[in-house]
Amino acid sequence: MTIIYVDADACPVRKEIQKVGERFGIKTVFVCDGGIRPSCDPLVEVVVVPSGADAADDWIEEHTGMADIVITQDILLAARCLDKGALVLGPTGKEFTQANIGMKLGMRELNQHLRETGMGGSFNKPFAAPDRSRFLQALDLAVHRAQAMPNREI
Repeated sequence: MTIIYVDADACPVRKEIQKVGERFGIKTVFVCDGGIRPSCDPLVEVVVVPSGADAADDWIEEHTGMADIVITQDILLAARCLDKGALVLGPTGKEFTQANIGMKLGMRELNQHLRETGMGGSFNKPFAAPDRSRFLQALDLAVHRAQAMPNREI
């Protein structure tokens, strides 16, 4: 059965994810290091992990599997989850795939190097309404694709 895992710290589309999960009857797990209120909805679980650089990422990777959906901005986590057979989306609706993750990892490394040498700055554009709309469309499509995939082993 498909589960939606959310790297929830600083995720701008938590409400949208919860609504889509409710609409399709899919369990949704928000993983964070605190600051998110528990939900009364039985399909929503909030997992609080210890503070640490990769605690939420490690928890998500450990629990995700084939036909699950992962929502994250973290390219390294996206790569780890793709290797486990999950579908992975960023909060702007851009999909991480086996075909594009290598380029995204390379660009991440290059940008990190540029920042470390003082030549790069922040190139992230602000989250906007069209991003939210694009995300909802991409998540809807991902749910349909995940439900058509073979289920994960239990």
